[in-house]
Amino acid sequence: MKNLFNPADKAEIIKRFNTLSASSKPQWGTMTVAQMFKHSTMPLHVALTNPKPKRTLMSKIFGPMIKTGVIGPKPFKKNGYTPKEFKIDTQEVFDTQKEDLLNLINKFTPANVSDKNHPFFGLLSDEEWGQSQYKHLDHHLVQFGA
Repeated sequence: MKNLFNPADKAEIIKRFNTLSASSKPQWGTMTVAQMFKHSTMPLHVALTNPKPKRTLMSKIFGPMIKTGVIGPKPFKKNGYTPKEFKIDTQEVFDTQKEDLLNLINKFTPANVSDKNHPFFGLLSDEEWGQSQYKHLDHHLVQFGA
């Protein structure tokens, strides 16, 4: 499985994001490409926040049950569940959001994810952090045909 900590996989993701333009249209869903860029920064922000927010009782109960579906090799479903905090319904500026996303992708390194506790899934290995971030970004690149 590809991993955003792997330099070749990171370079491939960046190259694919650079193929998108402000007029790129989704193959499913309602987000604009600029909204998708902003949405895609949010899990990276979670990963790069040290220390992470404390886990809730609900995340301790349901996180382990959901973890394998989110982190495993099976692709995300089209129009799947999105936590309300990660939904973007505001108008966004393409160039600003793209620059922010690419900066965060470049900042995403094992050293910058010093707190390995995910606020919903609990402790993740470097491999799980890298794979989950790659998988999420890949999902949205496929959504926009890149």
